[in-house]
Amino acid sequence: MTDTTHATATRAERARIVEDAAHSGEMEGLHVDADTRADADEYVAGRIDSHELVARARARYGLG
Repeated sequence: MTDTTHATATRAERARIVEDAAHSGEMEGLHVDADTRADADEYVAGRIDSHELVARARARYGLG
């Protein structure tokens, strides 16, 4: 999905993207923690964009 598509995605589309990503991680044995979920909720609500969501995750896990 392109950045433009993320920027113009509806709330329902953003929710599906988040749920698909969480499910994919869970299938690999990963767990979505509360802070990551809170950031994802901000993305779904449209308060942050996908770039900010990724930046927060990278900062949280020291991937600067």
